[in-house]
Formats: sequence, structure tokens, C-alpha cells
Amino acid sequence: MKELSKTKNFLAIEKKYSSYKDSNIVVLSAPFEKTVSYGKGTKNGPKGILNASHYVEFFDEELKRELCFDKGICALEPLKFDKQTPSKALENIYKSVKKLLLDGKFVVTLGGEHSISSAPIKAHFELYPDMTVLHFDAHSDLRDSYEGSKYSHASVMARVAEFTLNIVQVGIRAQCIEEAEFIKEKKIKTFYMRDIRSHKFGKLWHWRILKSLSENVYISFDVDGLDPSIMPATGTPEPGGLLWDETMNLLQLIGKKRNIVGFDVVELAPASNQPASDFIAAKLVYKLMNYAFQNK
Repeated sequence: MKELSKTKNFLAIEKKYSSYKDSNIVVLSAPFEKTVSYGKGTKNGPKGILNASHYVEFFDEELKRELCFDKGICALEPLKFDKQTPSKALENIYKSVKKLLLDGKFVVTLGGEHSISSAPIKAHFELYPDMTVLHFDAHSDLRDSYEGSKYSHASVMARVAEFTLNIVQVGIRAQCIEEAEFIKEKKIKTFYMRDIRSHKFGKLWHWRILKSLSENVYISFDVDGLDPSIMPATGTPEPGGLLWDETMNLLQLIGKKRNIVGFDVVELAPASNQPASDFIAAKLVYKLMNYAFQNK
């Protein structure tokens, strides 16, 4: 896989800090979109994030570090899917992520619709079978199938649940009855947004989530988990979502107390009248990198 040039890579950093050989972190774009059911445009998400990242500051004022220069970040050319079926596309992503992991890289996968996430999760799970999948989303994504497809974006966590039930969900505020029953039957730890807001978990809800996680954590972050007041450019925005600071506080805590082994950010659907969403998604990606490496 070929490296992107400075004008197209993450943060627009020089080759000295973005070569595959010398970078600890690799960004893999998976602009796959086949099963979105409301708003469209997630195939443009990775490019939108990369372009917007050129305006994100290198220095993280919270952690007092320029991670991109300390560890190196290589962004690769986007995967090509042409007319691949969802199952073939997922196999393509899985093999690509697995190769990067075997090369010792920390892999960040950018979507694309949420269906892509089961592939990098599977690749990481094979290396970290004890890991928790921490799923940020407005939706449970636990339908066995949706609109005739088992590979729907609305079924991604159902596919993950076929090989691990060590799933923790945060921000959920929209689901069907079958998903609620699945959660109850399989004992999927779910932190509903309404419960967080009503203080069911107390003011220290971040710590309740932390305690539910294994030592190794993979994060799958659907940007519609954030409130549409700060993230409107997504296919299925739901009111009442996570706000920025409380989300960063949680992610920082997890990175400090657990080992984040990889992550994906999905479901950004760039819109010309909502450029802030692209920047916020890019900032989220860089913050996640910083939190994952705060002890490394």
C-alpha cells in the first residue's frame, strides 16, 4: 500500500514523520458505502477527515506533546472497492488491517459506513482475544440484518457479537425492540444516553464505564454518537448525544488506565454547508491517537 503525499496525508506532515517505515501509527482509509439507509455520503468521510486534519494543531495542549513528531503517522492511499460486495469489501479491509498489525503498527481505520468496523475489529481480536470492543454510537447496531443485508451498517455489532460478546456500548439512544432484547439476553453492557443524563450512573459515570473494560480496548466510534449540535454531518443524527468535553474526559481516562490497541472512526458524511463536522472528526481522530499513546 502506497503512502499519501504531504498534501493529502494526515495533518499534512513531512515525509520524515509520515513514512511507513518510520511511523508507529498508520491511518487506513476505507471509503466503503453500500447500505446507508438515510443520509448518504460516508464514502467521502475519510477524505474529509484527512483534508480537515491539515488545520488541526500538531501540539496537544492537554498532554503537552506533538505526537505526530514523536511517533510518526503514516496515511496510506485509500482502499479500493470498485464493485465489491459487502462481504468481499470486509475481507479486503480485514486482510489490510491484519498485515499492518503484523508489521507492528497501531492502526486507525477511517470509514465509510459503520459496517466496515467489523473487519478491523476482527483483525485486532485475533491478536487481543481478551479485548473489549468499546462502541460509541447513537444506535445499538445489533439487528441481525437490516433491509435484507446481514452486512448493514445497522448490523455491525451483531456481526462482532458472533466472535465476542465483550462489547460495551456508550451513547445509545435509538434502537428496535429486538436489539433491546439481544442486549438483555447476551448481557451486553450498554450505557444509554438517557441514563447518563439522568445520573443513573452518578457523576462519576466515566469510572463506571472504565471498570467495565478489559485491559486491552478497541474503540469503534460512530460520529453520530456525538450530539448533532456539534456533529450534524452524519447519516442518522439523533438528538441528546454526547458532548465534546465529557467524551474527551472519558477517552483520556481510558487511555490512561487501559491499553487502547486500535480504533476506527466512521459515518462522517461531509456536507459543504457543515465544514465544522469534518474538522471535529479530524480533531477526534488526533485526540484518540494522543490518548492511546499517552503512556507510551
